[in-house]
Amino acid sequence: LYVFVNLASVMYLGGLALQTILGIDMLTGVIGLAAFAAAYSLYGGLSAVAWTDIIQVVVLILGGLVTTYLALDTVSGGQGFMEGLTTIYHAVPEKFDMILDRSNPEFMNLPGIGVLIGLFIIGSLTIPGFLTTMNMKSMLVFASFLGLATIGQTFVALLGGLDLSIPFVIGSMNVALMSLISKGVSPWLACIVILLLGALIGFVNGVLSFRLQGQALILTLGVGFFVKGGVQILVSMGTFSAGTVFGVVPDWMQNLASMGGKTVGLPIPPVIIIWIVVSILVIVALRLTKWGRHLYALGGSRLSSSRLSISEKGYWIGAYVISGFFSALTGILLLGWSGGGYVGAGDIYLFTTIAAVVIGGTSLLGGSGGYGLSVIGVLILQIITTVLIGWGLSWEAQQFILGLLIIPMVALYARSPHIRSQI
Repeated sequence: LYVFVNLASVMYLGGLALQTILGIDMLTGVIGLAAFAAAYSLYGGLSAVAWTDIIQVVVLILGGLVTTYLALDTVSGGQGFMEGLTTIYHAVPEKFDMILDRSNPEFMNLPGIGVLIGLFIIGSLTIPGFLTTMNMKSMLVFASFLGLATIGQTFVALLGGLDLSIPFVIGSMNVALMSLISKGVSPWLACIVILLLGALIGFVNGVLSFRLQGQALILTLGVGFFVKGGVQILVSMGTFSAGTVFGVVPDWMQNLASMGGKTVGLPIPPVIIIWIVVSILVIVALRLTKWGRHLYALGGSRLSSSRLSISEKGYWIGAYVISGFFSALTGILLLGWSGGGYVGAGDIYLFTTIAAVVIGGTSLLGGSGGYGLSVIGVLILQIITTVLIGWGLSWEAQQFILGLLIIPMVALYARSPHIRSQI
């Protein structure tokens, strides 16, 4: 019945179109369409159905483009479609706004959310098992690692800086923690020591980079190499390997970050909950606290901030301390996930933390963006990675695609007038 109803409506409308456009009798048109459809289906088989869809899509796209061109050309009085588009824009500019007005503080979230939804749909349609619980859990676990590592990068970027020591701190703290545990230090005490050490490294980064802000990028990279080499020397004493330390990781630490981890009995890895809670706290702190407003003010105009007695040095060093702390926390959680200390555990985060910040929409010039945007950037990167792996692309091809995403985003922010030039 469903098939006959659809066939009847299609043939009737087709016959009506032929009668209106070509003047063909309605009954003749319906019979002709039925005969053509029968012959086409019998001759082409199932492939005819696929070709019909392809032809239909092509006709719809081309028809839409042609119709749009003719309409805009008509609006402009024959001056061309660009002139017609300009005329409409000047007549009703509000129709060109997105869901939110540009003055809305949430406006910057829209492009990232749109890309995120689009990638999710593409993954769902092209990769078998993309929507399974296991795959969703896997993506969120890896996104949590990157998301926690990106917190510090976001704070530093809001002040107009970058921290390239993050991956080295992650790897160094990862192997240092395993070394401490294997030497008999209490895991809880070892974790506290590692977090304090990470914050101390951030403090050193902050003090040195504040004095040499023109060279902050290279300086943090140098500090990262120094930390990585120093930790390797310390943990290799009396052993045959410097980059890897094996031992027994406590069960509670494995539960925190493993795919099979549980939160109060629920099959949700605690690292996901940790990331969600920390993200909420960071976003609220940036938006609703005096400290967050001062951070944005410093990133926007240091001169204006100094006149308001806001300590530039204190906030600059604080941002790097936060970066070091969360880098160390990421290293701890990665140990629970991998089960062994590896000094290269953070290597993949060298540029992905920056990429997440940029793709999300935080300006590398400072004063604009936020961690909410970075969360969107993290999820976009994770879904892109999952989709590219699902398509069978190599690591090199994945890096190529990510580069294609980052370059136009950086170019876009570089062309935008910075807030400092407006104060």
